[in-house]
Amino acid sequence: MAHEELIQSIIAKRLTYLPPARLQSLLDSAETVKESKVPGDFAEFGVALGGSGICLAKSLDKGRRYIGFDLFGTIPPPTERDGARPHERYKTIASGKSAGIGGDAYYGYIPNLYEVVRSNFASFGCPVDDRRVRLVKGLFEETLPKNGDVKIALAHIDCDWFDPVTMCLEYVWPRLSGGGIVILDDYNDWDGCRKATDQFLSGSAGFEVMTLQPHAVVKKKPAERKRQGGFFRGLRLILSS
Repeated sequence: MAHEELIQSIIAKRLTYLPPARLQSLLDSAETVKESKVPGDFAEFGVALGGSGICLAKSLDKGRRYIGFDLFGTIPPPTERDGARPHERYKTIASGKSAGIGGDAYYGYIPNLYEVVRSNFASFGCPVDDRRVRLVKGLFEETLPKNGDVKIALAHIDCDWFDPVTMCLEYVWPRLSGGGIVILDDYNDWDGCRKATDQFLSGSAGFEVMTLQPHAVVKKKPAERKRQGGFFRGLRLILSS
């Protein structure tokens, strides 16, 4: 299935909140790591209804897995690190009045969400078989430590708030192969995600900010080199180009 057809089908079935440009960026990143023969799996943190995960699973080549981590329920609340707007958003979610995609029920209210997502993957020819395609259910702080033996080529971090984004970056970075890519989907949407990303990368070495639009895309350099200006130098390079 061609990229455009796949994106249109996922959106038509209301399986993602991501706009077409972000799904295309995700697919392009998958192609980049495959063409560069970057070793490792495709990992996603925040699966929701499975739309973006299906894009990654459909992009798998031989020897790779898709691993999707999610609570498969109502997302945990933000903290003081996230600012006021996320707390207002979470009040709506907690009240049971949040709207879903295209008038559907909000995914966090679906009682059998895990089974629904499994079905969504299967409908696109990507059965959740726990070998090539895995879904890991639970809070990140409980599931990530149990899945330490993972090598990652591409990570899609789509979990909104400061604490989970930080947790995911701390998990991904040491497991990310040289040339691997991390996508921070909420970098431009939620202050907590942006703060967590900036804070983590400002203390890291050996990365390149590829773009900040339509979301932040960061590549780990194949060989670690002495940091020269870190994340903010990379950001200045992008903004001045």
